Amino acid sequence: MLFPTTLVGSYPQPEWLIDRAKLAGRFPPRVRARELWRIPEQWLAQAQDDATVIAIRAQEQAGLDIVTDGEIRRESYSNRFATALEGVDVDNPGTALDRSGHPNPVPRVVGPIRRKHAVQVDDLLFLKQHTKRLAKVTVPGPFTMAQQAQIEYYDGSRELAALDYAAAVNQEIRDLFAHGADIVQLDEPYMQARPEEARAYGLKALNRALEGVTGTVAVHICFGYAAIIHQRPSGYSFLPELAGCSCSQVSIETAQSNLDCAVLAKLTGKRILLGVLDLSDMTPETPEQVAARIRRALPHVDAKNIVVAPDCGMKYLPREVADAKLRAMVEGARIVRNELA
Repeated sequence: MLFPTTLVGSYPQPEWLIDRAKLAGRFPPRVRARELWRIPEQWLAQAQDDATVIAIRAQEQAGLDIVTDGEIRRESYSNRFATALEGVDVDNPGTALDRSGHPNPVPRVVGPIRRKHAVQVDDLLFLKQHTKRLAKVTVPGPFTMAQQAQIEYYDGSRELAALDYAAAVNQEIRDLFAHGADIVQLDEPYMQARPEEARAYGLKALNRALEGVTGTVAVHICFGYAAIIHQRPSGYSFLPELAGCSCSQVSIETAQSNLDCAVLAKLTGKRILLGVLDLSDMTPETPEQVAARIRRALPHVDAKNIVVAPDCGMKYLPREVADAKLRAMVEGARIVRNELA
C-alpha cells in the first residue's frame, strides 16, 4: 500500500498518569525522573499498561497502519534504555549541555557500557498482545546517548563510548526482531544538533549498532521537540550523510521547517518517513494540507518509498489535538494514494 501511516514514536501520556505541566516545564530528562509520575510506585506499572492500551487504541481508531506503544512508560525517549545499562551511574548524575546549550543532569559513564538484559522486549510483547497491526519499537541511538552523558570512562572519549553504546543497541535490536518487532526505529536527534561530531564517528556508531541486523530499521533525525526547541532551520545540518547508513528507512521533518524536499533525492535507496504534521501548531491540519505536504516530496522520492508520519514525537501535545492531527494525516495520505491509484 502506498503511503502507510505511523507515529514517530510517542503519543501523549494521560494527565492522570504523569504531571504534564512538570514534564513540559523542563528539558526532557536524561536520568530517571520518578517525581513526574502521579501514580504510587506499587501501582505505576499497572497504570502504565492501562495508558498504553489507550495509546494503542487511539492509533488504531485514527487509522494508523503501523503502531507503537506510545512510549507511555518513558519519561523521555532516551532515558528508559540509557539508564538500564551497566557502566552508567544514574544515582549520581553528571552534567552535559543539551541541544539548546543548557546544562542538564545526565547519566555518568563510570565503566564499560554493557547491556545487562533486554530492556524493551516486554514492552514489545505487550504491544503485540494488544494490536494486530504492524508493530514498531523505538530505541535511542548510540551517538545521541553518548552526547547525553558525562563520559568519565573511555578517557572521556565520546567516540569510544558511542561504539559501546552501539554494541548494546545492537543486542537490543536483535532481541526485538527475535520477539516479533516489524520495525525498530533508532532516535538520533543529536546528529542534527552536533553535525561535526556526527560526521567524525556518528555513522560508524550507527552502522555498528546495525551489524548483522536483517529487519527493517529506521533512523529518526530531527530538530528537537517543537514544545522545547522553537526555532527551526530551513534545512538539516546532517542528513545526506545517512545515505551511508545501513538502515533501510530515514525519518525526517518537513512540516514545521517547510523543508526543501529536494534533499531527499540524496538518500538513494532509503524509504522516507515523511514528517507532515507541524507539532508547534495546536490547530490540527486539514487533510488537504497533509496531502500538499506529501506531494512536495513526490518529485524527489518514489511514492512507494514514502511512509507518512508526524514531524516528531507527539508527547507534548494535548491528546485531543494529537488525535485530530492523526486523523487528518491518515485522510491526507488517502487523498494522495487515491490520486495515484
